[in-house]
Amino acid sequence: MADLLQEIEAELSGDNKVVEKQNIGVVREIGDGVAKIEGLTRAKLNEMLDFGHGVTGLALNLEQTEVGAILLGDYSGINEGYEVRATGKLLQVPVGKGLLGRVVNMLGEPLDGKGPIKSDVAYPVEKIAPGIIRRKPVSQSVQTGIIAIDAMIPIGRGQRELIIGDRSTGKTTICIDTIINQARLNKAAEDAGDKEYRPLYCVYVAIGQKQSSIARVINVFEEAGAMPYTIVLASPACDPAADQYMAPFAGAAMGEWFMDNGMDALIVFDDLSKHAAAYREVSLVLKRPSGREAYPGDVFYLHSRLLERAARVGESMATARLPPCQSSKRKPATCPLTFQPTSFPLPTARSFWKRICFYQGVRPAINVGISVSRVGSAAQIKAMKQVAGKLKGELAQFRELAAFAQFGSDLDARTQAQINRGKRIVEIFKQQQYNPVAVEVQVATLWMVQNGYMDAVPVERVKEFQSKAVDFLTQGNRSCSQKSSKNVPSMTP
Repeated sequence: MADLLQEIEAELSGDNKVVEKQNIGVVREIGDGVAKIEGLTRAKLNEMLDFGHGVTGLALNLEQTEVGAILLGDYSGINEGYEVRATGKLLQVPVGKGLLGRVVNMLGEPLDGKGPIKSDVAYPVEKIAPGIIRRKPVSQSVQTGIIAIDAMIPIGRGQRELIIGDRSTGKTTICIDTIINQARLNKAAEDAGDKEYRPLYCVYVAIGQKQSSIARVINVFEEAGAMPYTIVLASPACDPAADQYMAPFAGAAMGEWFMDNGMDALIVFDDLSKHAAAYREVSLVLKRPSGREAYPGDVFYLHSRLLERAARVGESMATARLPPCQSSKRKPATCPLTFQPTSFPLPTARSFWKRICFYQGVRPAINVGISVSRVGSAAQIKAMKQVAGKLKGELAQFRELAAFAQFGSDLDARTQAQINRGKRIVEIFKQQQYNPVAVEVQVATLWMVQNGYMDAVPVERVKEFQSKAVDFLTQGNRSCSQKSSKNVPSMTP
């Protein structure tokens, strides 16, 4: 009897079973990238859900009897009756310098066939924006390489910039030019051994675009040597709406890693109109209440919580900037200031692009009159401030005088001189795509036109004069040019 009791005690002592409590539900309905789940009574908003078979979901609708979730990835193997488990975690994506030069999807999985991503750090896609105490005023420039932007509506490190306008007017081209210019500046600083220059890494988020368009952009980056400093996050039109909805948040998380580690990053969302359309599709399938043009009522909050994550944080928190440029296509309207409901009411710098300017040969087709810079000269180097201070006013006067001169009235010499000067300024602003101009060349060109050195040059030959003058400055005086360009990246306003 004693032996039997000892055997039972030995078996009980060796049986260390652990009771684990899990939140498990069952798929009641699935379709269009959305699943309705019963039984997940303790699920939380934006919590990751494990559907099995390598499929991840995200809880968006928390109702009394069921949970509405969006499905990420290929969900063709998921059917009604499948078990779903709550993970208690937020959706995370890999981050770090290992993503530079790679093309990934919204989950951080590689799409370029170059092997797995080398990253051991993950960030949540949803994150609270930095508070007001952490932020610092925007005072350092993002050199876009576009003369019209750098001179009249400059962009600073840490601010938001909305690029809005008609279709096919060059909005994406401006973003690509900016990324190419950052890569050139980063490479020049590396070659010169400049330790004071802060490289600006780029994240390009393509939302709802054709795969051929994304491939063309990637090819441009590779030819320009910009890929080593750029992360491309692609969510093409063939992806489910849920993937397109989460893509900008994943891109913001990848950029925030640079900010949290004392580096600078530029994010381009191309474009948020398609992002809002994807969110509308997801919301309608989830049967959320719809508002104007069937967009849900929180479409403004959707973009505000995304873009408020852009900031320049304080010195004690590792100074870093995260400026996003978001592109938005405007539907044709009689008033150029008519916004879509997807355009967010944030204190954002805005640049407007007009089709009529594009067809008139003014490319980039920016409408300077109604474009706004929130930081102004605070995001310009000292040399640019001196030559571009009165440029916007002179261009506005030229527009008014040119419209008046169309009536054929006789003009006095002073008015005619202003019109002639304005025509040459407009010619100076015309640029070839994917060919950003160095800031020292911009300053020299603007100084020449402002001081009358181009007044005697026929308008149709201004670009030729500009090209030869730039060649003289950069090649004929190579030592002076190298000295000035070396000092440009570290120059502060």
